[in-house]
Amino acid sequence: MIITSVNNEKIKYLKKLKNTKFQQEEGLFLIEGEHLVNEALKANALNLTVSLKECNYGVENIVVTSNVMKSISSLSSVPTVIGVCKYLEEKESLGNKVIILDGIQDPGNLGTIIRSSCAFGFTSVILSPNCVKKYNDKVIRATQGMLFKTNVVTKNLNEFIPTLISKGYDVYGTDVISGIDVKKVTKKEKIAVVMGSEGNGLSNEVKALITKNIYINMSGACESLNVAVAASIIMHELR
Repeated sequence: MIITSVNNEKIKYLKKLKNTKFQQEEGLFLIEGEHLVNEALKANALNLTVSLKECNYGVENIVVTSNVMKSISSLSSVPTVIGVCKYLEEKESLGNKVIILDGIQDPGNLGTIIRSSCAFGFTSVILSPNCVKKYNDKVIRATQGMLFKTNVVTKNLNEFIPTLISKGYDVYGTDVISGIDVKKVTKKEKIAVVMGSEGNGLSNEVKALITKNIYINMSGACESLNVAVAASIIMHELR
């Protein structure tokens, strides 16, 4: 049976999953497009699919019209398939390389950092509570599926950073004045890097917890880098 009405109860439920509060209550989020659905399937995170024609991803599938799909989707062009995923496990075991984000607001930046962390062996991404949410649709798209391969956890940084230090991690902030060139860092087994928000950098509370800083040596013609670019370069250098 093909669902043709946007007022169908199942469709109304799916549309509500775009609301953060309802999403959190249900422990479910939406992904759009074949690539993300395949990545979710590989991660065993897929609960349901909604498609324009019959398909089989090993879970229940609902076939809908293009008009109904458009009402669910947040994309400008209608996807062929949308997936419903369960919230991902947040692991307490962080691994030896961690990137910590203090107040990142732009979904594209967060998504890019998650993608780069996967590329460069940083197994956990830690978000402060005031970061953009990891299940934001733009964040999910920007990760290109790497959200399913990375441990993304929200923590109170005022408590979390001292705990990391007590566990033997070298925790680095970014500061061109008091820092050392990232290329000259002695690479230890356990490393954490803290990146600040796009507009304000690291908060004063977080700065007070950090005793080591690094910077990227750049041409004097450029004053600063986009936070996702800077984080990617640093993770590559410290991999």
